[in-house]
Amino acid sequence: MNQNLLMELQAEELPPKALSSLSSAFAQGIVSSLSQQGLLSSDSQVTPFATPRRLAVHISQVSAKAADKQIQLKLMPVSVGLDVQGNATPALLKKMQALGMDAQQLSQLEQKMDGKAMALFMAQTQAGVTIEHGLQVALDHSISHLPIPKLMTYQLDKGCTMPGWDSVSFVRPVHHLVALWGEQVLAVKALGLTAGRKTLGHRFEAKAAYLDISHADQYEKTLLEEGAVIASFDKRKALIQQQLLQVALAAGEGLKPIQDEALLMEVTGLVEKPNVLLCQFDKSFLEVPAECLVLTMKANQKYFPLLNAKDELTHQFLVVSNISPADPSAVITGNERVVRPRLADAQFFFNQDRQHTLASRVERLAKVVYHNQLGTQHQRMMRVSALVQQLSTVLSTAAEQTDALAAAQLAKTDLLTDMVGEFPELQGIMGAYYALNDGHSQQVAQAIEDHYKPRFAGDSLPRSDVGCLLALADKLETLIGMFGIGNLPTGDKDPFALRRQALGVIRILLRSPFDTMRLDHLLEIGLGILAKEYAIDADKAKSELYQFILDRFAVNLKDQGFSAFEVDAVLALHPQCLGDVPARMQAVRAFAAMPQAEALAAANKRIGNILKKAPKADTSQFSSAQLKLPTEKNLHQAMEQSVKQADAFYAQKNYTDSLKALAALREPVDAFFNDVMVNDPDDNIRRNRLGLLNQLHDSMNRVADLSRLAN
Repeated sequence: MNQNLLMELQAEELPPKALSSLSSAFAQGIVSSLSQQGLLSSDSQVTPFATPRRLAVHISQVSAKAADKQIQLKLMPVSVGLDVQGNATPALLKKMQALGMDAQQLSQLEQKMDGKAMALFMAQTQAGVTIEHGLQVALDHSISHLPIPKLMTYQLDKGCTMPGWDSVSFVRPVHHLVALWGEQVLAVKALGLTAGRKTLGHRFEAKAAYLDISHADQYEKTLLEEGAVIASFDKRKALIQQQLLQVALAAGEGLKPIQDEALLMEVTGLVEKPNVLLCQFDKSFLEVPAECLVLTMKANQKYFPLLNAKDELTHQFLVVSNISPADPSAVITGNERVVRPRLADAQFFFNQDRQHTLASRVERLAKVVYHNQLGTQHQRMMRVSALVQQLSTVLSTAAEQTDALAAAQLAKTDLLTDMVGEFPELQGIMGAYYALNDGHSQQVAQAIEDHYKPRFAGDSLPRSDVGCLLALADKLETLIGMFGIGNLPTGDKDPFALRRQALGVIRILLRSPFDTMRLDHLLEIGLGILAKEYAIDADKAKSELYQFILDRFAVNLKDQGFSAFEVDAVLALHPQCLGDVPARMQAVRAFAAMPQAEALAAANKRIGNILKKAPKADTSQFSSAQLKLPTEKNLHQAMEQSVKQADAFYAQKNYTDSLKALAALREPVDAFFNDVMVNDPDDNIRRNRLGLLNQLHDSMNRVADLSRLAN
């Protein structure tokens, strides 16, 4: 017999940012456990629910009892259970007796391999679990595996040995547990509660203090009609989106709410029955940079600012209320009254900050500790400025070089402003506003704002070459400083976001004109600057940091769809000019698709192994006059033609055609290994053949290590 199942934990307000993940984990934990126990059918449908005060899941087609199944129970090794005559030993008889068997049933035992030895097995029927027992196991499993951001310990007030003294730990106190299989209550237990059919609705708009769920299938309907709660997280989110657009459209033509998925998810986790209302603030606050106002409204109040058709901030905003009074004016004026002091603070900070130039704050950076082993922000600024000065030749004009140095000296000064002190997320952004206020060029302001980019995967690069240079120097200084003092990321711990910084360096070095820069030179310059202040092992730091950046590049290339073999082939050459790598990757991919590729890769691997075993002095000399056999002469002639073409294409950085030109060597290479013994007894012949192979190996591995493509 199958019925639909409903399981609910009704708690105090759950963390809104974590609600969606908690809901998914709660439902998945129960479903996976029930499925493993054989209580679900292939037709079972899962519907998760999540509101600010509940986690729930509805599962269709849940069996009353899982089917019995045959299992093979291992008793003991044959060597222990049977003597040399094949009779049962006392140990086996004792084991069989414990299982309710006697010596007459010895013939029912089977002998099977278990690892490297034979063992005795008994066929046994295992009874299927009941729904009540299975749900208890599933509930315990699900609760224990929830991704709870922070546990809360609270005291139980009923249903325990010592009310008020007994305690449990969960994300928030749980007050009701509902478990229904059809109409039947399953008396499972969790968090000091025994399941029933009672739950709570909306705090203010429910028709009754408590709601009784009559049937598992009536849960969502009962909560909506009697409890004024939209139980589905996705439906509530969709309703909020719809209302935001409708109210914005009614507020004025072209108006639209700001798009912010994280804010939308958080607000969905804050309300049980959303009601979007239009509010406004004094237009005078629009003098403050829009980023400040938007962040104030989003972060502190969870409001949705309204933008006009030009994507400019307006003086109107939307609030998602959790109540729907007949007259919403009190809710509207209340929210308008609450936001005013927030915006006034932002206006005050902005006005105060503009009374002091960024340049006047530079010396104060010496009072801000960056890292206890790397000094102050002023020292860090000086290192970044020195890097920018040495690398600025990549910029096309003297004006850009001057702007880059000015931006480097001012980039961190907004950390000392009141606005960034209140809203750290605005660092860089406020620096740009204040730089323009101080009379600096748009180029300098943009570079200050953009030097943190790219801040995350998929983020844009700085908008100008000046901004890219400053961002490159800033990220290199962080990496070089941390690797210089041995503060490397470990496992999932990366407090200084060095992996992200390395990816930012890579992305900038792929962009013109930075794609001609050599990574080893950049690291040498940066480490040289750091070594003037601190005693560091520059060689070790350079080696470790180079490999760290290369490893991040490998991950990035695989994320772009390149195979591990292709990535390995290119990065095995330890390229220093990262701007060359994308073209090399495309060349390797094109070469790998050619019919000659597999054979040449295998031959290249064979050549590499031969050369590794030979003394280096024996591979450095070659003379075509000493070639004896026709096949080695043919190989040399083919090399002269193909390698010449490949080298010409390589010089033009046409790596694809360079590799394709080598494809003509497949037949002469195969013939060489079929007919020629490289390690000839005559040392002169052996060395000459090794020299030929060494030249071939060098030519084949200029673009990539083709041996890495061999299976």
